[in-house]
Formats: sequence, structure tokens, C-alpha cells
Amino acid sequence: MDTIGFIGGSGIYEALPLNDVREVEFDTPYGEPSDAVTIGEFGDTGKEVAFLPRHGSEHGVSPTDLPYRANMYALKKAGVTHIFASNAVGSLKEELEPGTLVVPDQIYDRTKGRDLSFYGDGVVVHQPFADPYSPELVDHLTEAAESAAGGDGDDAANVVKGGTYVCIEGPQYSTRAESEFYKSQGWDLVGMTAIPEAKLAREAEIAYATIAGVTDYDVWKEDSEVTLEEVLENAEQNQKAIKAAVEEAVRTLPEDLECDAHTALEGTVNTPTEAIPEETKERVEPLLGDYL
Repeated sequence: MDTIGFIGGSGIYEALPLNDVREVEFDTPYGEPSDAVTIGEFGDTGKEVAFLPRHGSEHGVSPTDLPYRANMYALKKAGVTHIFASNAVGSLKEELEPGTLVVPDQIYDRTKGRDLSFYGDGVVVHQPFADPYSPELVDHLTEAAESAAGGDGDDAANVVKGGTYVCIEGPQYSTRAESEFYKSQGWDLVGMTAIPEAKLAREAEIAYATIAGVTDYDVWKEDSEVTLEEVLENAEQNQKAIKAAVEEAVRTLPEDLECDAHTALEGTVNTPTEAIPEETKERVEPLLGDYL
């Protein structure tokens, strides 16, 4: 049975309602994941879900220091084939006000020095990454969010499909000059955790999409000064809508939904198998084994 992954961002530290729950601690060649992976059956759907809080259950790891590779490796070992993630983000557009849910389809990377790949150490992999979020899951997650959290009710959220997520290093927020530059490029969101998570999902051949809950206007807007208090307060308010969207996305995900990401490593290994060191082969076997 394929397993659906859910990576919880800021404000989301507990799994979806699951039955027959087990906590699994994975050892990985990239260190320890942020937390144990919570695995169980979602409702009566027969679908298995693996949940991992990105920052740990106590939010004890900053975006720069997150064990992104260990997290994705653990989810791969858990049998995950599709991932729905969540992010708390700042808005770079007036119309994307706090409380808006956005399912982005592009990323601009402004990080510095994070480990961006599983590979190296004698194996070179060159992968296309033009569409960093799986288009098939972007469509599905948007429809689920509109169904579960959108509408005209008092608690309804504005759901927006598409947009560019600017991933900054953090943990500090943007300077005003940076924020104004991102806005001038026509980009939509600013956050700290899309990279390398999206890249690693692609390298692991896991389909990946995220739902981003807007918490603030960053600092491009006149008289706007983003604070942790504002971010946490709005992230908490967004939590219910994000979880409802992800629950609907899991519930309605077709069993046979094949995504291009599932074969993303085909033709990308540039190193002859016989030239790859044995230690490296062993390390990447759960990821690259079908191609070696």
C-alpha cells in the first residue's frame, strides 16, 4: 500500500486523525529526522498517512538547521509516494492578505549553503526542476482546499492556485530592500523552508505540493513590520483551514494518481554504475537503487 506523507509547518505539530497509530524512529545516513514519523490509517479510507512535523514537535530547529535530507529519506523509507506539506509564509501582494491559502507552483531560491542534494560522493545526478511542485498534486491540493476550506462562510478562506514562493535563508525576516525587490519581481510569497525540501522530494521520486498559509505582509508594505507574535497568531488561525484542506486532499487522492515525479530519476545519473563507490551505492540505494 502506498503511503501519503504530510509535513507540518509552523503551527502544525500534530498528525491528522489517524487509526492504528505507531511512532517510527528512522535511522538515516543523513542524521536524525526532526522527529519520529507518526504513521496510521486515515479514518476509514484505508489510506496510510505518515506525518512529520518539519521543525519537531516543540519547534526546536530553525529553517537553516533543519535535517531536510534525513526527513525526506525517512519518509521515503516509510513508503511515501505523495507528500502534502504546509508552510507559514509572508505575502508579497496586497490581495494575498493574512488568512489566504496559496498552493504555489514555483520557487525562487535565496538560501545559502544548505545541503541541496542526496547525491555526490562519487555519484552525479542532474535532474530537471523546471516545475518544482508536482503539477498533478498542485491541481489536486487546490481543488481539495477549495472544497474543504473555501466558499462564502464566515470561516471560509480565500484559496489561490499558483504563485512563486521566494525561499530565504532566515532565521531573520527580510530587510525592507529585499522585500521590495521580491515584490517588484511579481513574486507572491516569502518563506524559509521550501528549499531544499522540494528538491529532495524530486530526488526521492516523491510527488510533492504544499499549501501555504499567509501570516503577514512581510515588510514591503508601508507601516508593515513583521513580528513573531503576528506570525504565530495567524499561523494558529490558519491551522484549521490547512488541516481541513490536507484531510480532503488525502481523502480524495486517487489510488492510481501517477505523477511525473515518480520517474524523475530516469536518465539523470551521469556516473557509470561501476565507477560509484560501494559506500555511496549503499547510502543512496533506497533512492537510486532502480537505476544502478
